[in-house]
Amino acid sequence: MNPYTSTGSVSTVTSNIAGGSSSKNNVRAAGVLAPAVPLTTKQVTRRLMAYVRPHAASFATSFVSAGLSVVLQLYVPIVVGRAIDLIIGMGRVDFAALAPLLVQLALVVLAASALQWVQGYCVNLLTYRCVRDMRVDASEKIGRMPVSFIDAHPHGDLISRVVNDVDQIGDGLLQGFNQLFTGVVTIVGTLLFMLSISVPMAVVVVLVTPLSIMAATLIAKFSNKSFAAQQRIQGQLGAHIEEYVGSQRLVSTFCYGDRAQERFDTMNGELYTAGERAQFLSSLSNPGTRFINNLIYAAVAVIGCMCVITGWPAPLTVGGVQTFLSYANQYTKPFNEVTNVITQLQTAYASARRLFALLDADEESPEKADREALAAPAVQLAEFAGPAEFAGPASSARGEVVFDHVNFSYTLERPLLQDICIHAAPGQRIALVGPTGCGKTTLINLLLRFYDVQGGRIELDGVDIASYARADLRSRFGMVLQDTWLFEGTVHDNIAYGRPGATREQVERAAVRAHADGFISALPRGFDTVIGEGGGTLSQGQRQLLCIARVMLCDPEILLLDEATSSIDTRTEAQVQAAFDELMHGRTSFVVAHRLSTIREADRILVMRDGRIIERGTHEQLLSQGGFYAELYNSQWVDE
Repeated sequence: MNPYTSTGSVSTVTSNIAGGSSSKNNVRAAGVLAPAVPLTTKQVTRRLMAYVRPHAASFATSFVSAGLSVVLQLYVPIVVGRAIDLIIGMGRVDFAALAPLLVQLALVVLAASALQWVQGYCVNLLTYRCVRDMRVDASEKIGRMPVSFIDAHPHGDLISRVVNDVDQIGDGLLQGFNQLFTGVVTIVGTLLFMLSISVPMAVVVVLVTPLSIMAATLIAKFSNKSFAAQQRIQGQLGAHIEEYVGSQRLVSTFCYGDRAQERFDTMNGELYTAGERAQFLSSLSNPGTRFINNLIYAAVAVIGCMCVITGWPAPLTVGGVQTFLSYANQYTKPFNEVTNVITQLQTAYASARRLFALLDADEESPEKADREALAAPAVQLAEFAGPAEFAGPASSARGEVVFDHVNFSYTLERPLLQDICIHAAPGQRIALVGPTGCGKTTLINLLLRFYDVQGGRIELDGVDIASYARADLRSRFGMVLQDTWLFEGTVHDNIAYGRPGATREQVERAAVRAHADGFISALPRGFDTVIGEGGGTLSQGQRQLLCIARVMLCDPEILLLDEATSSIDTRTEAQVQAAFDELMHGRTSFVVAHRLSTIREADRILVMRDGRIIERGTHEQLLSQGGFYAELYNSQWVDE
């Protein structure tokens, strides 16, 4: 992305202010991210495990610790059973044999607790490393996406996928791995121990257990859709809030607050309904499985008593019955725990599907293997003393730009640019004028490859720009837009955004050239004043001056100015225009302007209408023709 200014849009909010509703757009945008065929649980699990593999050491340590801990816990009932058999009957307590068993029991419990701590630590380490890797992948993915994708999707929903959904995956992984590690070993271990004590009683437990699993599976099937809907609506709600907060001034100006609140209440109500349904259905799982497991426990107790009293179907001691009951309880415990966290697991899988839909979205078209390597411009930034600093780029690149029969449209139903042919010679100043929506800014977007042409080609210095690496291509351009972008930080850092290594003197001289030093010196701490996101309390004109200083500091080869002085008062505009004249000297420049008085000195003016270039020439030539440009120019003077 070009570092000089932002192309951030509040199109959805302005649509709302105009009386439209973006709810439909949000649903559509969120749906675009969903794959044509939703990922199955097996596919999601496989992709989650791909994040686990790089951390195999933590995984293995967790598994071994869980196994040893469970084995020790399974040994506890045996010790307890032996101890019980030593204290049955009045006057028949064998203290001599009981003391070693109590010491053994204490050691086993301490060792099991230590291993549980190790397992928990490794699981936490594994989980949060996986979450970190997911966020890195998601962030890098957004950086590789075309601007068209970002423009077409609610920003709040994208943020929700990177932040909220990844958090939900982490919670689910944390719960899931804990149950996986301990549950598998516990079930297998207790089953083996029960079979060693009494085969008939073990068979009873095994035969009834599937009822618990079936109940949990059936409930999960019905609640899964509700959890998916809950995460989808949560993303839409995040998009709405992000738009509402980011455009609060517009919302307040057009008195849209009540309608925005109504939309919020509607989405919040839908989220409440989906969440309530999901929580209700999932909450049935745990009591249902506990009921079945309690039946198992009761059956084991009854059969065990029969074994003690009658010796049928197999003889058992009282201690043996107690041991078996402990194993039966431990055997069913993993099933209870899994169903108890089924809410987190289902939410995690719903969030994982949303995250993977983002990661699977189409990226910018791949760059050609034979792309041109562009040399960085040899910029002289050490001296900011006079016009020589803007004498033009010192690199070998010429800055010749050619649009060769270019066609482009944002939607197939509405063609925009049609058969555009432009030849900008090195150092030439090209002005683009025309009514709103005729395609002027689109030409800039195509030149920077924010969008790719759909017909024809664009050449830079005789080479198709599709052959260049995007980063190298964009590094040659400096762009100032009508919509400013400033981040939370000092004035110095905002100006040096495109050249982080610039010295303080270079930043200050760039501010002087942009005529921004006057208001900067009036700030509480000058260049060290921290401004809020978007510019904070700075006026629109002051924000624009900082963006102009930013591009002046970068000293690019080719300039793109899209209504760059539209927010500045007439006096300041004249001063900044003079600085731009110096900056544009020797550089190819494209200037988009509505105020035609600012482009009278352009080498060539291109007049656009309905996606076509209808007139070309200098200011005087176009006025003498008496065409559309003359009509626009004269109408502005009449208005003034």
